[in-house]
Amino acid sequence: MQSRAQAMAALLELITDQPVIICNGFPSREAHKIADRPTHFYMIGSMGNAPAIGLGVALAKPVKQVIVFDGDGNLLMGMGTLATVGALKPKNFIHVVFDNEVYGSTGNQPTISNVVPLEKVAKAAGYVHVERVLDRDDLVYEFKDMLKKDGPSMLLVKVNEFVEDAGRVAHEPPAITARFMTAIE
Repeated sequence: MQSRAQAMAALLELITDQPVIICNGFPSREAHKIADRPTHFYMIGSMGNAPAIGLGVALAKPVKQVIVFDGDGNLLMGMGTLATVGALKPKNFIHVVFDNEVYGSTGNQPTISNVVPLEKVAKAAGYVHVERVLDRDDLVYEFKDMLKKDGPSMLLVKVNEFVEDAGRVAHEPPAITARFMTAIE
């Protein structure tokens, strides 16, 4: 199984100017190390809020495709947002969930994603396209396909627990916000 950073790198090769909201903890650190872009909104703290912020951006910018990078632990913290996304059905919303079955940023305590199939929850909540992938080839294929379709879509990516050696995000939250807002205008 690939690491989250490997999966993220594969997706970032396919993303051009789309806004990307990245959940807090190691996912933001890894994305920052792989490809720091003004169109990336790195969550600093605020566990579970990346899809809510992504939803707001998608609704405010309906002509821009909005991508959320999330984790299973983060998603479990904010499950209500799945229902809101499903009810509002933003066509420009792609929710990528990297599922390693642990709270990796706090010491690898187990989540419950091994017994709660998050992709099925998203489908039941009203996401239009939902896929679960294990390897890089399927990841790339399904993500490219979702980029062509109206959503909301969820791509659940099973990854291992390996964490990339990545330092903290180099930007302060006000700077992240300012450059992101400028980039998506």
